Amino acid sequence: MERDKIIVRTSVIGILVNLVLVAFKATIGIMVNSIAITLDAVNNLTDALSSIITIIGTKLAGRAPDKDHPYGYGRIEYFSSVIIAVIVLLAGITALEESVPKIFNPVLADYTFVSIFIIAVAVVVKFLLGRYVKGKGKEINSQSLVASGSDALFDAVLSLSTVVAAIISYFWNISLEGILGTIIAFVIIKAAIEMLSETLSSMIGTRVNNEITDKLKDTIGSFEEVLGVYDLTLHNYGPTQLMGSVHVEVKDDLTAKEIHKLTRKILYAVYDEFGIILTVGIYASNEDSEETKKIKESLNKITSKYPEILQVHGFYLDDDINLVTFDLIIDFEADRHEVKEKVLEEIRALYPDYHFDAILDADYSD
Repeated sequence: MERDKIIVRTSVIGILVNLVLVAFKATIGIMVNSIAITLDAVNNLTDALSSIITIIGTKLAGRAPDKDHPYGYGRIEYFSSVIIAVIVLLAGITALEESVPKIFNPVLADYTFVSIFIIAVAVVVKFLLGRYVKGKGKEINSQSLVASGSDALFDAVLSLSTVVAAIISYFWNISLEGILGTIIAFVIIKAAIEMLSETLSSMIGTRVNNEITDKLKDTIGSFEEVLGVYDLTLHNYGPTQLMGSVHVEVKDDLTAKEIHKLTRKILYAVYDEFGIILTVGIYASNEDSEETKKIKESLNKITSKYPEILQVHGFYLDDDINLVTFDLIIDFEADRHEVKEKVLEEIRALYPDYHFDAILDADYSD
């Protein structure tokens, strides 16, 4: 798979660059007795380890679906991102433990012009690596690569601060090692927590970007038989595998054959354009009768009084049994069941000869 190859290739580049930086920084840090540069080298070593984990996670996530895991192994990529975040977090905590004592017992590092120049070059290299890795991650929707790239950009900023501290120490003999190391540690910890939070949110399930849902609905609604598109839900089984369902509203006089053809056309169009496997359900519409229009208009007036009601759809009057059914989307913050019962109570009072049944839908997507 081309995406997996890009992830592995990008990660290998990251590993090689970071190992070279580790060698240079560790050597210079030990030679000039700089805790900040030594910690910077350790941080680069964790970056190399993160890239190795990314490669392993990508290989495991690319395994084909099987009987026990019919949706595939794509979510393993999220676990690799969590491991990377934890490694970065531990590196930050270690850096903090090493740096804080240096604030109260400062040791002047023995910088040379050559050592400062090498660290400055390392800053540029790390910045370019971070942009490259993060750019590739966004291009192929790889959370692990985006996390690694973001971490590399943080490292570049932190390495720049060590250059500034080194220059101050070189010219004015002032040691900022402890303070700088502590700042580096806190930035690393903050970045790790943000990476962990973002990945865990993806694992739990987050709201799908409305740019995707808007395009999906436009594609589905482009078929002339489709009167409305509702209840779009998408489930993530890895960064590149989305599955979901949607309801489309059609005239209730369409035959089973016509509905079959329509749903197939929708499935193929969505998969070809977005690579999403979609199940299509049907809402029947019979709003041509005056009675149906009258009841629906009354329902719309009632629901308009409740700002927490986001949408009413799936309205259908079965005049054979005098049953009216519809769906309500109510804001998550509201008492959804209470609002539903109030609406039913009002509409039933207006039309006592009819039975009314409402289904609560959730606000899964825009």
